[in-house]
Amino acid sequence: MTGPRMAAKTYPNSVDAAAMREVLGHFASGVVIVTAAGPEGPIGFTCQSFASLSLEPPLVNFSPARSSTTWPRIREVGTFCINILAADHQHHSAGFARSGVDKFIGVSWHTAPSGAPILDNVSAWVDCTLEHEYDGGDHTIVVGRVRDLDADKSRSPLLFHRGAYTLIADSR
Repeated sequence: MTGPRMAAKTYPNSVDAAAMREVLGHFASGVVIVTAAGPEGPIGFTCQSFASLSLEPPLVNFSPARSSTTWPRIREVGTFCINILAADHQHHSAGFARSGVDKFIGVSWHTAPSGAPILDNVSAWVDCTLEHEYDGGDHTIVVGRVRDLDADKSRSPLLFHRGAYTLIADSR
C-alpha cells in the first residue's frame, strides 16, 4: 500500500538575496566580536556567523564579509579572540559593526593569553590562532584553533533573530 503521489516541486534557478536573508533570519544566532592586538592598538569587528567546529582538534569557525577592512588586519596578526556577547551588549554589536572609527573608545577590556582584547562582561570568550581560510562566496570562512577559553555562566547571550536582537528565556 502506498500513499498519494506528490507532484514534483520546481525550484528557481537563482535565489534572491533579500529572500535568503529573510528566510535564514528565522535561524537565531549569537553575536560575537572578533578582536586582536593590532600593531597600532586593538582592532575588532562584529560577526554573526560563528560556530563550534571540532572538539579534536579544538576548532571554531566564523565568516567575515570579503568587504571587511578589519579581517585582513586581524589575519596579519594571526591570533584573535572571539567575544561572545552578553544580552546587554547590543551597543557593542552596533559599535563594532561600524567602519572607519576607533571601535574601542569607551570600551572596557582586558587581555586574553594571546594579547587580544576580551571585552569586559562578555558571556564567553575563545582565544584562537588562525588555522585555515576558505572561499565562502562573498565571505571568507575562517577556522581558528582554540588555545584558551572561558565563560561567565551568569551572563545570558545576545541573540539575533528575524533581523532584531532578542533574549532567551532563562530556564535555570
